[in-house]
Amino acid sequence: MEQIAVLGAGSWGTALAIVLADNGHAVRLWGQRPEQIEEINEKRTNEKYLPGIELPNGIVGYSSLKEALETIETVVLAVPTKAIRDVLKKVRECVKQAITIVTVSKGIEPDTHKRISEIIEEEMGPFLQDVVVLSGPSHAEEVSLRHPTTVTVSSKNMKAAERIQDLFMNSQYFRVYTNPDLIGVEIGGALKNIIALAAGITDGLGYGDNAKAALITRGLAEIARLGCSLGANPLTFSGLTGIGDLIVTCTSVHSRNWRAGHLLGKGMKLDEVLDSMGMVVEGVRTTKAAYQLAQKLGVKMPITEVLYDVLFNGKNPKEGADSLMARVKTHEMEDLINILEK
Repeated sequence: MEQIAVLGAGSWGTALAIVLADNGHAVRLWGQRPEQIEEINEKRTNEKYLPGIELPNGIVGYSSLKEALETIETVVLAVPTKAIRDVLKKVRECVKQAITIVTVSKGIEPDTHKRISEIIEEEMGPFLQDVVVLSGPSHAEEVSLRHPTTVTVSSKNMKAAERIQDLFMNSQYFRVYTNPDLIGVEIGGALKNIIALAAGITDGLGYGDNAKAALITRGLAEIARLGCSLGANPLTFSGLTGIGDLIVTCTSVHSRNWRAGHLLGKGMKLDEVLDSMGMVVEGVRTTKAAYQLAQKLGVKMPITEVLYDVLFNGKNPKEGADSLMARVKTHEMEDLINILEK
């Protein structure tokens, strides 16, 4: 048994806390709202994020970050990407020893274009032992119901990744693989939210399965194109954090990004969509970052470019979809050929 702090009492942080508690670990689940922590400790529920789920006794809620981190060696970071720097600054003030951080958030930071693991390294400095990324096709709602789920962990230090694999592995419903391609795992997990937004838009427009299949397939090509330009292994994108995560996020009503895109396709404005969601839609921020990065590196990402115009320049979603269909003809295998030649 190990004592583990999970920072972020949203749906994903709570679901992973359930996995760890089921595995016999003592979990300190930190959240910023005292009333939510009181509910977790007294009612054993977190109704806003996981309605109808009873939390194991191995989970104890904390509203004090300092108390949650006391004597802790392993921290699961499950806060929205836009809050990560602020939370890490507070973590650094609280810890006295180097810790291992498992990041389960998915995104790229606009303007700096840094991946989450890079942000953690930058903010934690000497107080960081290792960074491990956990990613894959995994809706919190299904994990909390103990439905079979598979994910991947990656790190620059594969011994650290294997230790985290052991912490989370549950033979009944939560299977964990390892992958040494840290860049590919992070890029796949982040960029699939962009394609999920676009898939939701096509569904909102009523375009059906043909359009969605095309979008997912060409979306994967964009993800691989940008990922490989950053040094990722192209094979990673055929795995759990590539096509696996892309499928589940583009096709499920559990997906916040798909739901947000669906509302956009139905004609709602972005501000209205975000207000109605009640939870963070990571794909919006990641679209901006990926668009900036693609422009900087000279990487072709037509779906991302059109979505950027829809989100930030007021482009009509239908006009955006039509512009993708009207692009100059090209070879389907062009991307793969270029990757293999490199």
